Amino acid sequence: MTEQQDNTTHFGFQDVPENEKAGRVQGVFQSVASKYDIMNDAMSMGIHRIWKDAMMDWLAPRPGQRLLDVAGGTGDISFRFLKRAGHGHATVCDLTEPMLVEGRKRAEADAMADQLDWVVGDAMALPFADNSFDVYTISFGIRNVTRPQEALNEAFRVLKPGGRLMVLEFSQIPNDLMQKVYDLYSFNIIPRMGQAIAGDRESYQYLVESIRKFPDQETFLGMVRAAGFENAKYRNLTMGVACLHSGWKI
Repeated sequence: MTEQQDNTTHFGFQDVPENEKAGRVQGVFQSVASKYDIMNDAMSMGIHRIWKDAMMDWLAPRPGQRLLDVAGGTGDISFRFLKRAGHGHATVCDLTEPMLVEGRKRAEADAMADQLDWVVGDAMALPFADNSFDVYTISFGIRNVTRPQEALNEAFRVLKPGGRLMVLEFSQIPNDLMQKVYDLYSFNIIPRMGQAIAGDRESYQYLVESIRKFPDQETFLGMVRAAGFENAKYRNLTMGVACLHSGWKI
């Protein structure tokens, strides 16, 4: 029984073999890549843009910094980072190549081409040397990783001493009544939006389920600390619908 538990993980509300999850997640994001940015606006009523700006406010990018944006998809965080920093470099790393392709099509990608790299890679086995980056971000991506602790360990490895981790992810609302209202919206409305906008109900059903399976704020804070990060903290956004976790490699 224990061996089976060790070798399975959740894909939404399903238990699947660990070695299948990455392929299934890739399937989800290949399916929705061309509509991903539109769906983010629809699902969050545009609030994801405010959350990402709040991420940049806390991160306070500085000129010349090197960013690794994991599960960076269409480049949203990297573009924001480079605009705030003034000048610097961002590497967008994602497991799903069609997401990177969509990112390269954006106008910002042309304007910042000399400051950007686009790399296909796995958050649990990053294709980068130790102590390579000043900042590591992952935005709405770590809940899709098969073993999130390994992703955090890799973040610690590739950051330079003095480097900063910041994770933006959907989380849990501390108020039970508000969480129930949010769940009603998520499970009833978002998959229908996925069908209407992206022609894909199942992928958005998975995305909703994956949010509910992700560790709460305090549990995830413990995981950040377990990876070696110090001065680790979190800030709830929109009552805990999303959350920012921050840590430093000291």
